[in-house]
Formats: sequence, structure tokens, C-alpha cells
Amino acid sequence: MRHGIAGNKFGRNSSWRKATVRDIAKATLLRERICTTKAKAKESRKLVDKLITLGKKGTLAHRRRAFAVLCDHKLVSELFNTIAPRFQMRQGGYTRIIPLALGRRGDNAQMVLLELTEKKPVPVAKAKKAVAVKKKAVDPQASVPVEAKPESGKPDASKPSSPSVSKPSVLKEKKDKGKAEKRSMGGIKKIFRRKSTSE
Repeated sequence: MRHGIAGNKFGRNSSWRKATVRDIAKATLLRERICTTKAKAKESRKLVDKLITLGKKGTLAHRRRAFAVLCDHKLVSELFNTIAPRFQMRQGGYTRIIPLALGRRGDNAQMVLLELTEKKPVPVAKAKKAVAVKKKAVDPQASVPVEAKPESGKPDASKPSSPSVSKPSVLKEKKDKGKAEKRSMGGIKKIFRRKSTSE
């Protein structure tokens, strides 16, 4: 008889089942939200809640117990330093299961989202900067610089009188760059030709 044996078997042996639950718990702590089946989410939710409780206690013995499960020093330090402090005001209920409408393709298993109830705080200052940049880009008058007019009635000789004069100068600069590249390649080719002819 199966008295007092809790948990879902998942149709696999004990070591494989423990590895599955541990990997889902690690992924939940790393990404804060994962998509999995309902049965796996219910089992791994227990382990995630226990790990966060260990993180809230925060002693060396609790760190060692968490490392015995997670087997990752970086994840253990993140659990104790960043994840667990978010849940100091919460007495349990560290995770939630959100059911999805569609089943898994192939076997139509019930899919859910397993996520932490307390997420990382999103910085708001970056969003404000992005909005300010968009406003500057949209405003055409702000992007066009205003040129100072000369005080005397005569036009300035140093500045071109029309925009058509500046375009050929840009084209000449591009042509000069192209010629310089061709010359350098031509010089290299000549060096190799001389070597081949001298031999």
C-alpha cells in the first residue's frame, strides 16, 4: 500500500524525478517565470518555496542546505542576496501557477506558467529617457539647426551660396578616397609583379 507517500511519480524513477524537480526549481529562480506542465509545476513549486524560506533565514547552515539542492554557488548567492529579501514581508505564497489556454502539442498536456510573486523592480528612469529621445526625433523644428545670417549685406565668401555647391565637394572627397585605395592596391600589385619577374 502507498500510505503517506506524497507527490507525483511522473512515470520515472526517484533519481530522475528529483533531477526534474530540481531543474525546474533552478529555472524558476533564474528566470522568475517558466512554462511547464501542471503536474511538474505543482511538484517543483514546493521546492521553490522551501528554497526561498531558507534564503530568508540566511545563515551559513541554510546556505549549505540550499547548495546541496541547487549545486550552483552563483545561484545560491543570488537566492540569498537578491531573491529572498523581496519576500521578507510575505509569509508564504512565494510562487503562483497561471494556467494557459492551449495544451501541449502532441499529448495535449495542461500547460501552466510557474512564476515568482515578487518580481525584480523595473527601473523607470530609462523609460523616461527613451520617451524624451522619441519626442526630440519627432519634432522636425528641433532637429534643424538655425544658421546665423551675416550682419553686412554682402554674402560671406567662405560659405557656399547654395546647397548644390556642397554636394559636388562631397562627391570629390569620396572619389579621392576611392583613388587612394586603388593606388595603394596598385602599388602592392606592382611589388608582387616585380618579385615574380625578378625570379
